[in-house]
Amino acid sequence: MGRRTITVHHVRAVLAGAARGGIDTVPLLQEAQIPPLLLGDDRARITPAQFARLFRALYRTTQDEFLGLSAVPSRPGTFAMMCHASLGCRDLGSAVERAATFYGLFPGGPELLLEVVGAEARFTVRNDFARDEERFLTECVLAIWHRLSSWLIGRRIPLAYAAFAYPPPPHEAEYEVLFDCPVRFGADRTGAAFDAHWLTAPLVRDEAAMDAMLRRAPFDLLSRPEYGTTVAEQVRRALAGQLRTSPRLPALGEVAARLAVSPATLRRRLRQEGTSFQQLKDHVRRDAAIAGLAEGTEPIAELAARLGFSEDTAFHRAFRRWTGTTPGAYRIASGG
Repeated sequence: MGRRTITVHHVRAVLAGAARGGIDTVPLLQEAQIPPLLLGDDRARITPAQFARLFRALYRTTQDEFLGLSAVPSRPGTFAMMCHASLGCRDLGSAVERAATFYGLFPGGPELLLEVVGAEARFTVRNDFARDEERFLTECVLAIWHRLSSWLIGRRIPLAYAAFAYPPPPHEAEYEVLFDCPVRFGADRTGAAFDAHWLTAPLVRDEAAMDAMLRRAPFDLLSRPEYGTTVAEQVRRALAGQLRTSPRLPALGEVAARLAVSPATLRRRLRQEGTSFQQLKDHVRRDAAIAGLAEGTEPIAELAARLGFSEDTAFHRAFRRWTGTTPGAYRIASGG
């Protein structure tokens, strides 16, 4: 419970290449236990487990690490060879340069650029993939580069910002969650910036650790760790932790006391981060409800009570507002 759910936009985007290639995506959705009808509602969300199953099904079906989103497929094992090629570098900067050189050998792959401007390092994904209309593959490359780089040196690299060379999409709120930094749209490039001193950090992983990581890739690299670096995330973690043991979520004053700030300060900081205490409570309950329905067999009435709803009808209204469907319909469609 408490893990972030995933917007249906990403489900549609990850399926686009396979659909364009003539693959019937309904069996893939069914294998992932994702109700196909959800794809028609922009409010719908799924669990990380469902998304991971969909990723695995797509990889197996397309035999393409780019999932049909590039004009030229990437054969399975290409990413692993890039990782192993980079592992022998003396520091992170050399590893990133080698990764960029490696993928530069393959037509249709990501065109990567690492630059240092003063004290700032800039990593850029220079190309638009021909079949990636929703820019899902572009954003995956950027996210995976950041997670892989952090993994290689054994420390999370804080990003100064992430920039995207297109207007903000309807689901723009997802970007700060994904990259854990300020986000800019309408930029002249798609990439991210960070302090250049990280480029001198030595690599701390060995072949055995690399093999273990690759067995879980790429989804584990896309599944953003709970870094806890923003106030909103700290509040969310406190709420999710409480919900594991009690249906009563703590009040704003209780959470503020845990974070050693006043209620007014907490409200202000959440407002500065574009959210509110009530929104975070709704999101925590929403994610727990979707996970409970998709992954478990708990009766809906008991799930509603466990999530703090005094009446079934209130839970049904909230769930329909969150996802566009009823709890019962969602459970039946997902096979939960």
